[in-house]
Amino acid sequence: MTLRPLFPLSLALTVSLLAACSHDDAGKGSAPAPASVNYAAVARGRVDVEGGLLKLSMPREGVVAEIKVHEGDHVKKGQVLAMLDTKPSQLAVNAAEAEQKQAQAQGRLLEVRLKAAQQRAGRLAQAASAGAGDGQSADDARDAAQQLQGELDNARAAEAMAVQKLDAARYELAQRSLLAPVDAQVVERSIQPGAAVSPQSGPAFVLLPEGARIVRAELNESFVGAVREGMHATVVDDSGSGAPSLNAHVQRIGTVFGPSALEEDPMIRANTRTVECVLAFDQPPPASLRIGQRVIVQFGAAANASAPAKPGS
Repeated sequence: MTLRPLFPLSLALTVSLLAACSHDDAGKGSAPAPASVNYAAVARGRVDVEGGLLKLSMPREGVVAEIKVHEGDHVKKGQVLAMLDTKPSQLAVNAAEAEQKQAQAQGRLLEVRLKAAQQRAGRLAQAASAGAGDGQSADDARDAAQQLQGELDNARAAEAMAVQKLDAARYELAQRSLLAPVDAQVVERSIQPGAAVSPQSGPAFVLLPEGARIVRAELNESFVGAVREGMHATVVDDSGSGAPSLNAHVQRIGTVFGPSALEEDPMIRANTRTVECVLAFDQPPPASLRIGQRVIVQFGAAANASAPAKPGS
């Protein structure tokens, strides 16, 4: 038998409020009936940041030489988080720099020789034209100059390759350092100095980007048609801490159904299909609202609704 994991909460609230009204009538006679609160939909959700937490691995294999930050630190974009042993990469840079200098020196030497050869070929050609020299000497001088021109072209190509090799060596040296891609807070650090790491070792750091907080709600398939972008919603803490509710609005609604990740009952979870609904807070939430915190989202709720409703099962 397939269970209906969520049902329109307005019906549940109406039934509960009528029962409360009947109880009050029996005890107090003609007491005024409480006003009912209707919600277009109710869903479970969790607090998140756009894009989620950043899990950073070391970009290259090596031994951790130094760690620049600790858990809880706030870092800026481009700040160094950790460094691997740079000696092998620095040696490669030094070798590439030496090759580049050698290629440059070879090119300068060939330029001087080519200039002299071209001048000699020009003089011999003029002498041959005036009858003061033989044409064979002029042809040999011209061929020698052309040969030097070819050698100079090869030297310049070798110099360009040396420049590329130096750039690659410097890039590899830079990859020995892990940099913060955005302004963030260090949530977790999983490496120690002296440890051997690689990109396949798993995250070395977990960062919480300093972006706007959002809510990712799991909207049941029966409520998808009742929720629209821009709709007002109330976000209520699901821990029972008594924290004040927060106002939000629907930013976007997903287009793909998937299983619930927040439903704790395995039987209900197996029969529930949900769509992710992302909400943005109308005002910056308090610092006490943490990433991953579970909340209840009441879509279309009044801003001052006092009795938080939860998804039924």
